[in-house]
Amino acid sequence: MSDTAPTRQASAWLAAFAAALDARDTAAAADLFLDDCYWRDLLAFTWNIRTMEGQAAIIEMLKATLDGRRPSAWSLSREATVENSGVEAGFTFETAVARGEGILRLRDGKCRTLFTAVSELKGHEEKKGAGRPLGVRHGADRGRETWSERRRREEAALGSTEQPYCLIVGGGQGGLALGARLRQLGVPAIILEKNARAGDSWRNRYRSLVLHDPVWYDHLPYMPFPEHWPVFTPKDKMGDWLEMYARVMELNCWTSSTCLSAAYDDGEKSWTVEVDRAGERVVLKPKHLVFATGAYGPPRMIDLPGADVFEGELLHSSQYADGRRFRGKACAVIGAASSGHDVSVDLWESGADVTMIQRSPTTVVKSDTLMELGFEIYSEQALARGIGTDKADMMVASTPFALLPESQKALYDRIRVRDADFYDRLRQSGFAIDFGDDETGLMMKAYRTGSGYYIDVGASELIIAGEITVRSGVAVERLTPKGIQFDDGSELAADVIISCTGYQSMHETVAAIVSREVADKVGPCWGLGSGVRNDPGPWLGELRNMWKPTAQDALWFQGGNLALSRFYSKFVALQLKARMEGIATPVY
Repeated sequence: MSDTAPTRQASAWLAAFAAALDARDTAAAADLFLDDCYWRDLLAFTWNIRTMEGQAAIIEMLKATLDGRRPSAWSLSREATVENSGVEAGFTFETAVARGEGILRLRDGKCRTLFTAVSELKGHEEKKGAGRPLGVRHGADRGRETWSERRRREEAALGSTEQPYCLIVGGGQGGLALGARLRQLGVPAIILEKNARAGDSWRNRYRSLVLHDPVWYDHLPYMPFPEHWPVFTPKDKMGDWLEMYARVMELNCWTSSTCLSAAYDDGEKSWTVEVDRAGERVVLKPKHLVFATGAYGPPRMIDLPGADVFEGELLHSSQYADGRRFRGKACAVIGAASSGHDVSVDLWESGADVTMIQRSPTTVVKSDTLMELGFEIYSEQALARGIGTDKADMMVASTPFALLPESQKALYDRIRVRDADFYDRLRQSGFAIDFGDDETGLMMKAYRTGSGYYIDVGASELIIAGEITVRSGVAVERLTPKGIQFDDGSELAADVIISCTGYQSMHETVAAIVSREVADKVGPCWGLGSGVRNDPGPWLGELRNMWKPTAQDALWFQGGNLALSRFYSKFVALQLKARMEGIATPVY
């Protein structure tokens, strides 16, 4: 490592920080931070996903955790660089039970943000690289068990004569990513997938669905997409990849299996879970239950007065698969976020007459603009600069949620200037645009409310051209036998009404399977408590309930898009592995 001024500064800060921690001098450690500082920790100190904001919060956390963690071996892992008028450096460290890594950012010699994360548990490392299994036992052996024989034996035993340590409800990207992480850590797990095949959660969506996020952002753990993979993955291709992934990663995925009920026994510290496995009733006794049912929960059905007299077809977007049977029909799409746009385009391509009913303004950003400005560190150009997916993930995770609005507002200020003509034409078509209550754009809407945004991959030009009609600024008053009556007295004839009104929180799935009481105790998932509409407080500094201990013992949530599922599945798996091995995990 070269002796540059930024590297010397980062090294000196890290040495002073290590010395303060060794001396258990929490005040001295906190004094190395700016007044306006943040320390985001993923398990290393807190056995939680927590952000400490300000020196007082850092002192409080260190007083509670230092003796148990015994941090040591702090060392820079790469040369420091100058970023945004400050010094940034990566480092490694150890605790009593784990090895970790992190990123520090200095300004005027003091720390503005510190990020620490567990990378592996000592004595429980993944068997990879030089430590990978041999795969064969050389020599003659009349009792030899082949790989396929061992897999069949394991599959027959798990859930019958042997209980899984962890049961994962949901076999989409979230459940499969976590299953793969647990498999590599030696944690017995079963994944329940209600569909007939792994990947069907994607195959069963509407025919034109394609991922809006680029391939560099969407890799699964251990198996990145090949270099010839398209930038944007079609949904059926994604389904095939997930099915292949489950098989190649040797996951115990029970398809055609539905979780009927679950109850936790505080005395036994285990769950009793009733499962319908392809028509057979099976009772499982896992120690931990993980809900990985997607980014959100059950469909959000809105009350439409007059639905009982409407003579046409009424359905939710979750029930929509193909617009070809609606050819020539008048279709009303309620909702103007991602699903509303995608369904509208599919209907238009199928020859339907489409009207989009926009209930509130939508944040829209063009796909190519977002690719260039928003996914800069997840790209072919980033790879050429040595920024792979793992490094990019760490860079993203190291930024506290409290600081995201500032950077996102700056990003969308640039986007609005770049695409000013596009936005003018879209507004002139009658479409209402916003960029969030505080002008911070799509990502903050996704984290805060999970709604109200669209990455434009074609629908906006159809709206601008009048091919998709928009009704905005009026509310649905009631349905009539032949269509919709709005609150301004106008009416819209419709043969089909499709509600693209989103989904409820994941904790509503818990209510259906465990109990209303447990769901209410846990509370909603996602959201930051920012104070904006539909993001209730209090401010937590982290996403509610995701990937970390909840108010219900041994109940976890694993979800999000492919990128979030990939990154945070590691930390859910490490928490479960530590508990299985009896490692103390006092949650701060």
